[in-house]
Amino acid sequence: MHNTAQVMPRTLGLLAVLMLAWASGPASAQATRELLWGGDAEGGSPFVEADPNDLTRVVGFEVEVAGLLAQGLGRTPRFLQVGFTSLDAAAARGDFDVGLSGIEDSRARQSRLAVTIPYYEFREILTVRDGDRARYRTLADLAGQRVATLGATLAYDLLVDAQSRFGVMPVVYEDDVHPYNDLLLGRVDAVLLDYVLAERGVRRNPGLTNQPTEVGVGYYVGILSPQNTALRDQMNAILLRAMQDGRLETIFRRWKMWNDDQPRLYARLIGGEKAATSSTEPPAAPPSGLDAAVRYLPALLRAAVITLALSCLSMALAVAFGVLIASGRVYGPPAARMLLTGWVELIRGTPLLLQLFVLYFGLAEIIQLPAFVAALLGLGLNYAAYESEIYRGALEAVPVGQLDAARTLGLSERQTLILVRGPQAFRLALAPMTNDFVALLKDSSLVSVITVVELTKETSIFAANIGSWVLPGAMCAAMYLVLSLPLARVARRLERGWKR
Repeated sequence: MHNTAQVMPRTLGLLAVLMLAWASGPASAQATRELLWGGDAEGGSPFVEADPNDLTRVVGFEVEVAGLLAQGLGRTPRFLQVGFTSLDAAAARGDFDVGLSGIEDSRARQSRLAVTIPYYEFREILTVRDGDRARYRTLADLAGQRVATLGATLAYDLLVDAQSRFGVMPVVYEDDVHPYNDLLLGRVDAVLLDYVLAERGVRRNPGLTNQPTEVGVGYYVGILSPQNTALRDQMNAILLRAMQDGRLETIFRRWKMWNDDQPRLYARLIGGEKAATSSTEPPAAPPSGLDAAVRYLPALLRAAVITLALSCLSMALAVAFGVLIASGRVYGPPAARMLLTGWVELIRGTPLLLQLFVLYFGLAEIIQLPAFVAALLGLGLNYAAYESEIYRGALEAVPVGQLDAARTLGLSERQTLILVRGPQAFRLALAPMTNDFVALLKDSSLVSVITVVELTKETSIFAANIGSWVLPGAMCAAMYLVLSLPLARVARRLERGWKR
């Protein structure tokens, strides 16, 4: 099973690649003699990963394809680290000459980028637990079940189609490692991804099996800026020659990826036939403009409701725990104060993203928290640490003379807190509390890493599918404003009331 020990070498390698990419920069004086190609080293083998023997270089079949293209152009290949979900936008900006990182051909990409001919054909297949191999053979068999995949992929499009046809429930992940881990743990019932990823997932997780029936067919391509069609045509010619003379076959055999699908693909391309984008196309062309807004608005509204519910519940949890922690640090015995202080510093000193990973993935073998519950606890406990500091400061800001006066009147410590100290501290804490609630509303976007599809994640899927962030970004921003502005108004009214 994939665990921390397995992740660390790959993470260190990725860090080395990132440092190298940062040091070299996206452009240089000799850019004309280099082929700058973008990819994501976090994709791992066999795509792109840091060389275990030399962390300053990358290896993988995409690295060799980039080398092949550079050789044909008389250039030197140079790698640029780009997050996978940003590759399309970076290509459109012209940040690199070509993007190569297991990028799938699609009509959306064809419409907005210069796309090379396909150089590898893959099949989308289902992965299930060994005990379910006879039960879940097709998407129709998974009616009402949770099926994991990656967002903005052919597999995701197939699952969305299956959702409307069979009632399949797509579960979107940020990477291709955790879907297979969660399948083994029983959090999802199947995984739908291309067989290159599926084979890797099964190797890492004994107890899983890949179904032989294909669900769809797709192709890996290179992407360039839409103005770079001349370079794209040169690359197409290089790829065709490499198909004819066997150089591509040699690359894929070296990475154990060669199969009977590739000769058929190459024969079609060499023979002048146009390869289809996919044998199982999405039911409609990629939406744009007003049609896109209308089509995606219901999904964005559902995601906005999830964001609002998660934020409100998390803030309530943060307030409750924050009050308890602050009270313990002000009124508790020394041992309790020390323990609570250590807890606050631990939470404030570690990233929220890490805390979410630990709650959802790290504790999975002990307790399997539902994704929404893990998100609620992660956000609530994280913000409770910050809220406790606000409340502690507010409690200590109440003048000592008022506390002495309360005691002189015979009030107990509990009565003093409830009747004198607490209300004044609340008035002082109200403004920063409101600020924290707005911040939490935006930080809720981080929970997409544990499969909760909130507003920002749904927006990123929307943007990837139509190939632009302009409309999705504007709609997302408007929804966040609609959610946050009423909160600020209510807080101001409360502040005015407490001042009176």
